[in-house]
Amino acid sequence: MSQNRSFQVDFQHRVQFTRDALDPANSALADVLAHSVERRLIVFIDDGVHHAHPDLADRLANYLGARTRCGDELPELRMVEIVSGGEDAKNSIDVYEQVLTASDRHGIDRKSFVLAIGGGAMLDAVGFGATLAHRGVRLIRMPTTTLAMDDAAMGVKNGINQFGKKNFVGTFAVPWAVIADELFLTTLTDQHFLSGFSEAVKIACLRDAQLFDQIERDARCLRARDLAVAMPIIARSAALHLDHITAGGDPFELHEARPLDFGHWAAHKLESMSSYTITHGEAVSIGIALDCEYAVRTAVLEATVAARVRACLQSLALPTWHPLLAQTDQLARGLEEFREHLGGQLNVTLLQSIGASTEVHVMDRAIVAASARALAPR
Repeated sequence: MSQNRSFQVDFQHRVQFTRDALDPANSALADVLAHSVERRLIVFIDDGVHHAHPDLADRLANYLGARTRCGDELPELRMVEIVSGGEDAKNSIDVYEQVLTASDRHGIDRKSFVLAIGGGAMLDAVGFGATLAHRGVRLIRMPTTTLAMDDAAMGVKNGINQFGKKNFVGTFAVPWAVIADELFLTTLTDQHFLSGFSEAVKIACLRDAQLFDQIERDARCLRARDLAVAMPIIARSAALHLDHITAGGDPFELHEARPLDFGHWAAHKLESMSSYTITHGEAVSIGIALDCEYAVRTAVLEATVAARVRACLQSLALPTWHPLLAQTDQLARGLEEFREHLGGQLNVTLLQSIGASTEVHVMDRAIVAASARALAPR
């Protein structure tokens, strides 16, 4: 007997932008933990976040206690643990093994919670552990960086780096909830605050010309870290990424097309080539500039538009070139790694105009090399 059946599974992707999520008067976190009085909660905090907010664990415990006294049915807080942040979180098995060990030790069942508070890489690594325990426990992401809020936390991907390849090991799983607290952005370095806007530029280039205009116009305010200007841009970028995930954008990547990875084939390779000294946001900025230059040289994009994109990135203090681009043979190997990661033919997104893109399945390595050389400062 042979039977082939198609089926669908309904998911709910809960996302809340807020300010001061651990103020007991703020119900955002309590709402996603509600009606779980017989469940348990374990918490992992990015070590960089812990350094900037050393009282965070106490604030969280006080929050849960205050909300419980007010009548909320919340899970029992069993543990708060500090783990590696940044790309270190993804470059070893340590973080996800800490999640598995803690899940076992504290009896975290499929309806209990893992709360991850940190940047995008740490969220990926903790999320990977959470999706492996019991084939998946409830993961709540609390992103603390611009890039995590405007992009990484919205996705359904979790994973770590292996064999010198970005995200070689990982899973797909929809988080139970995402709570984005803008207060975390106030303690970021300028580099980490601004580098996340490369993902906002990326999604604006692909999907929202008006957002691109807004970023271009407000770049000076973004560099001055004016949150009144920055938060609507971050939230709009997050919404566009969320739309892609929830509205037919192939969230589990069953097909080869990954349009929201514009600029990412080179970005991932540059990160590994630099031993991850180039941040993801900076690498994406360089990757966008490279793919725009390639699009110009293959008559897909007008040179004036590519120049406009580069100028926008540079106005945000983001790089559009790096000396590693000179290693064109090694860089070009990123194309094959990207194709392998896609699981089929190469599929690279190129910009046609602000707000419109196309997919190509072959990239001429000589033109890639010429494009990389063209980005070098003169």
